[in-house]
Amino acid sequence: QAEDGNIEYKLKLVNPSQYRFEHLVTQMKWRLQEGRGEAVYQIGVEDNGLLVGLSEEEMRASLKTLRRMAEKVGADITVLREREVDYDSDVPRKITEVLVRKVPDNQQFLDLRVAVLGNVDSGKSTLLGVLTQGELDNGRGRARLNLFRHLHEIQSGRTSSISFEILGFNSKGEVVNYSDSRTAEEICESSSKMITFIDLAGHHKYLKTTIFGLTSYCPDFAMLVVSANTGIAGTTREHLGLAMALKVPFFIVISKVDLCSKATVERTVKQLERILKQPGCNKLPLLVNSDDDAVTAAQQFAQSPNITPIFTLSSVSGENLDLLKVFLNILPPLTNSKEQEELMQQLTEFQVDEIYTVPEVGTVVGGTLSSGICREGENLVVGPTDDGKFLRLKVCSIQRNRSACRVLRAGQAATLALGPFDRSLLRKGMVMVSPEMNPTICSVFEAEIVLLFHATTFRKGFQVTVHVGNVRQTAIVEKIHGKDKLRTGEKAVVRFRFIKHPEYLKIGAKLLFREGVTKGIGHVTDLQAITTKENGLEESLGPGQLSF
Repeated sequence: QAEDGNIEYKLKLVNPSQYRFEHLVTQMKWRLQEGRGEAVYQIGVEDNGLLVGLSEEEMRASLKTLRRMAEKVGADITVLREREVDYDSDVPRKITEVLVRKVPDNQQFLDLRVAVLGNVDSGKSTLLGVLTQGELDNGRGRARLNLFRHLHEIQSGRTSSISFEILGFNSKGEVVNYSDSRTAEEICESSSKMITFIDLAGHHKYLKTTIFGLTSYCPDFAMLVVSANTGIAGTTREHLGLAMALKVPFFIVISKVDLCSKATVERTVKQLERILKQPGCNKLPLLVNSDDDAVTAAQQFAQSPNITPIFTLSSVSGENLDLLKVFLNILPPLTNSKEQEELMQQLTEFQVDEIYTVPEVGTVVGGTLSSGICREGENLVVGPTDDGKFLRLKVCSIQRNRSACRVLRAGQAATLALGPFDRSLLRKGMVMVSPEMNPTICSVFEAEIVLLFHATTFRKGFQVTVHVGNVRQTAIVEKIHGKDKLRTGEKAVVRFRFIKHPEYLKIGAKLLFREGVTKGIGHVTDLQAITTKENGLEESLGPGQLSF
């Protein structure tokens, strides 16, 4: 049994003494903190992992003690599964696995972000519509209509923008969604765990939007949707490659199994297993057929990123949809509490991904807080502008998942209202940081890259679109160190120069670049910082302020 992690083995918990009870409660608090509010107790298992099992009475008494412990901590308990152990005794012995969940004191709910990938027409938006609206599809895409953001998406049936959908689970592990005509605020209030789905575009011409969604919204997991009747086609391999390159752990959903025969579904599964086992992927596919599998998949998936669960389901007949819900309910967050606390102690840094103008509110920006803590009424600086300056601004109010929120912590996504700040000064890819950070900005940077695919040779003077986090801009290749040109599959350190304006980058940040069919990945190794005069801070005057 590991000391850290959120899984605890207990042989039995029958009538503990008061001192022992206090000790057990402290231990439960530690496990919950490790799993950021979730812990799994396996009762009837020795510390070395030996499956002993308990008789009916002992199990009942142990679960009663566990309930008392959970009440003391303020947590809820759900029994995940029971198993019988084959021992020689006449009395049947059982092992029970229990999920303990407590929302941390400083949070409304546990939060996970899942990006949804897959080829065009594989059923991504429909699956999300069915999960979040709670009613099945009619086979013609009725379920996805609520997810679309533009008229042309409804007409063509293709997602072209990034939309967010929420699915909640209450402390008993039941699904909370829009089904009982709830509003988003009600879902937030009655859920102890929220999953935000980032619905990305499958069509090839919207690839840049998909990459932007994967790099800037920092999803915890990715869900790759494959249609059972077409198998691996179109952009599926590309999306798989993107998830691998950005090191986002992914699981696979094979949709539309109601359309085709068992043999076709099996063929698609085999095709996927073959690709996952290739030397480039090195993944271990795990086909989920029962609740038991779903529980195992969720726990194994979080512990070792090499395991890839595969679900086969239908959004029309609702077949195996519950297995996916069980899996999402148990799925623990990837970073533990220690890493998040370290991030929160750094200075504030917020990535700007979206910009809106809202009537009677003013300018609103959406994005992710990558480090620090952001409070209402805080003064920050935003930049860099085209000439590399940073402008002062004040955060008027914060909203998370469509409900108001006072404090924003590292790793959480939210929208911030900036009041009368001029929208034309902002663009995607900017950062909002605390004034004392003295941010480094650069036009020229070096990166160690691997060229994934290129038709001819990649050389000096070549122009590519570079994605680093929420930054997206065209850059020119100024120099390839130690080589004249690069071919597919080669590695090198390359110097890039941004064409339009300087950007805020960090050393070690993951980088993707593309141009037509050319693609490459890598990370930033060196920056040529531009010094800004007097920190480049300038007052931006709103309409109500006079300058003397």
